Amino acid sequence: MAKLSKKQKALSVDTVKLHGVDEAISLAKANATAKFDETIEVALNLGVDPRHADQMVRGVVTLPKGTGKTVRVGVFAKGAKADEARAAGADVVGAEDLLEIVQGGTIDFDRCIATPDMMGLVGRLGKVLGPKGMMPNPKLGTVTMDVAGAVKAAKGGQIEYRVEKAGIIHSGIGKASFPAEDLRANFDALVDAIVKAKPSGAKGKYLKKVAVSSSMGPGIKVDPAEISAA
Repeated sequence: MAKLSKKQKALSVDTVKLHGVDEAISLAKANATAKFDETIEVALNLGVDPRHADQMVRGVVTLPKGTGKTVRVGVFAKGAKADEARAAGADVVGAEDLLEIVQGGTIDFDRCIATPDMMGLVGRLGKVLGPKGMMPNPKLGTVTMDVAGAVKAAKGGQIEYRVEKAGIIHSGIGKASFPAEDLRANFDALVDAIVKAKPSGAKGKYLKKVAVSSSMGPGIKVDPAEISAA
């Protein structure tokens, strides 16, 4: 059994025991003792190997209670679509001019949206945006003619999730200052989306381990049996 760190001992959290979802969220909130409003995070260990295309888990989900973060949205569009993006609240809008800014190393946005006709241009930014998980993608609704809808969704609590190499998805579900019931609503929305996104190639148990934590706090294990259809 791994030794508990000094911080884990001090916070008196049993990091081995399986907790109910509500209990885990309450413990994570109670242990968010940093001087800033910590993010409450969920880690899900899935029974998939994302190196295989038929076992990739990726998508978007709208957290009903929002993220608690201000999301800056960048849009690659021209003409009327650029105007629509600005009207919807996009923070940065452009085409060739925005390409040059991003190529120069300045990425002044958290989410990137593009109209389909801009993808030839945006494709040149693959090495810059790709590693940051910002490359627009039709499957995620970030390559679209409905730029206004995409901007509003990004600012209204929509997040992207993507399984990492080890088969783990990490995602924030709100801030420690959120009421526990809001965090639970966001938790349920995220987990439900990931369960529904179970890929065809996944064999055996899909949702293997679940943990909740604050940004600086210890991981609190959740009983996967509490989560339906896992």
